[in-house]
Amino acid sequence: MFKAILLQAAMVLVAAVIAAAFFGMRSAASLLIGGGAYLVPNLLFVVRLQAAAISGRANAASFFVGELVKVVATVGMLVGAQMMVPDLQWIALVVGLFVALKANLLALLLKN
Repeated sequence: MFKAILLQAAMVLVAAVIAAAFFGMRSAASLLIGGGAYLVPNLLFVVRLQAAAISGRANAASFFVGELVKVVATVGMLVGAQMMVPDLQWIALVVGLFVALKANLLALLLKN
């Protein structure tokens, strides 16, 4: 599971470097914020899931509660970013979020 998180982080970083080269540092920062808004809650979810599996307390209810917390945390981070970053570029932010979300598909394809 941690490999998927590392792949997400790598893809977001590569996309941020590309954005910085073509569109500037504000776009790269917005892209990193968008990717981070998904990466950080996802990392916490994976850590929590690993801990529950090790302790033997993993069940379907804890998985779905963790997913709900992850979604709420992602939305909260996006709202917080909009409130705290005055020159946020929404297209770059959404691209960062999209790259982080689609990295899971690439991880699934690379698993074989």
